[in-house]
Amino acid sequence: MVGTAIGIAAWGLITGVAMGKSGLPLPLMALMSLLVFAGSAQLAVLPLMVHGAPAWVVWATALCVNLRFMIFSAAWRPYFIVHPWHLRLRLAYFTADLNYVLFMRRFPVPRPAPEQLPYFWGGVACNWTAWQVPAMAGIFLADAVPVHWGFGFAGTLALLGVGASLITGRGTAVAGGVAACAAVAAFALPYKLNIVVAIAAAVAMGLLIDHTRPRAPLPLDDRT
Repeated sequence: MVGTAIGIAAWGLITGVAMGKSGLPLPLMALMSLLVFAGSAQLAVLPLMVHGAPAWVVWATALCVNLRFMIFSAAWRPYFIVHPWHLRLRLAYFTADLNYVLFMRRFPVPRPAPEQLPYFWGGVACNWTAWQVPAMAGIFLADAVPVHWGFGFAGTLALLGVGASLITGRGTAVAGGVAACAAVAAFALPYKLNIVVAIAAAVAMGLLIDHTRPRAPLPLDDRT
């Protein structure tokens, strides 16, 4: 995770500055950074909160943006199901995109192993620190950062970089392309609901690809 810590720190600083310039109370912003711990969701709901969007719109947007964590959790389940539920809840809080990518590359076979939990904690310790420290600095020092630095566009570039790292094959590439097209097509919707439309389109395309992809036949011994 050390190799990705610089990018994570830059993204955390961008998110912190965006929150600091939003006008929300400082304690609320700090609590949001610590509890939510999801930069994409924070950036998505921040303008909604500032402009007084209905609470259900804020919650629905955050839920849709974070739907990918359900996929991560389902993929991690075979590795960590042997651990107590309270430990799995702590693991769920620290779950992050790049941790998922690196973990799956390190342990491609979905079965428990003693070295998996230390590897997970080592990765998330670096990731959480690299995110929270710059994010807090951005929140409390936002007034010292000139607006013309263009942190909003830099945040978009950071999200694009993380999204590109999650493309692992033709299916995810097609789903990502569909999401991009849907987001642009629905850009005129209020409260940034084009994000919700894009996520729904990507999920639908992903399910369609998954159900139409040819399945490898099971070995004779595994058939019932």
